[in-house]
Amino acid sequence: MKRRLFVASSIAAALGACAPIGTKLNDSSFHELLRGAESLNYPLIGTHGLAREYREQDVDRDFRVNGLPAPQSSQYERFVRDGFASYRLRVDGAVQRRMTLSLAQLQRMPQTTQITRHDCVEGWSAIGSWTGVRLSDVLDLAQPRDDARFVVFHCMDVDDGGTQYYESLDIRQARHPQTLLSLRLNDRAIDPDHGAPVRLRVPTQLGYKSAKWVARLEIVGSFATLFGGHGGYWEDQGYEWYAGI
Repeated sequence: MKRRLFVASSIAAALGACAPIGTKLNDSSFHELLRGAESLNYPLIGTHGLAREYREQDVDRDFRVNGLPAPQSSQYERFVRDGFASYRLRVDGAVQRRMTLSLAQLQRMPQTTQITRHDCVEGWSAIGSWTGVRLSDVLDLAQPRDDARFVVFHCMDVDDGGTQYYESLDIRQARHPQTLLSLRLNDRAIDPDHGAPVRLRVPTQLGYKSAKWVARLEIVGSFATLFGGHGGYWEDQGYEWYAGI
C-alpha cells in the first residue's frame, strides 16, 4: 500500500515539476494534465492486494448513511413497495451475452461475506458486514469481449440538478475478489437509505466508489463519452478516478 501511495505521489510530483512556473494546482489545464497521465497509467495503477477484514465484534451496527438521498422516482418507489420483486439488473455493452438479473436470481448465486471498513473521503470510517455476489461471477456470465476495459455502474439516484450518479472500475478492479454487488449489510437486506437493492462494494478504494442503487452494468472500451467523461459522478467534479486506500 505504501508503494502505491509513493508511486501516485511521485507521478503527481513529476507532473508538478513539469508544469510551467506559476501554474496553480487548481488550474483546469493542470487538472487535465493529471487526468491525462492517470488514463495513460490505467494498466499500472490499482489494488493488487486485499483490504483488511475485521471480526464480527468490530462491526458498526448503526452504519452511517451519507451521500445523495434515496431515489425519489416513481419507479424506485414501486420497487420499494413490491420488495424489489420487479427490479432487474441490466448487464450489457461490450459483452457476448447481454442479460437482466432479478434480485431473486442474484440471491441464488454464490454469496460471499466480508467484514471491511468503509473509508469516506469526508474523513470518517465505519466497519460493516457485507454479503453479496462477487462482481467477477456476474462478468463470467456476461463474458466481456476482448475490447472491454471498464465496467460502468449506472445508478438510480440523481442530484438536485437531475444529473445521474454513476461510477466505474477497470476490468481488473471489477474482478478483484473483494469487489461485491452487495445485497445485505450487517446480516439484513440492504435498506433504501444504504443503497437497496444492490450496492457496489469496493473496500480497496474510498467510499464514493461504492455506488448505491445500482441499476445497470455497462461494459465499455472507454468512458470518455459517458456523462462528464471522467468515469464517475464525483470524478467529473474533480475527484480522482482511482481512489485506492
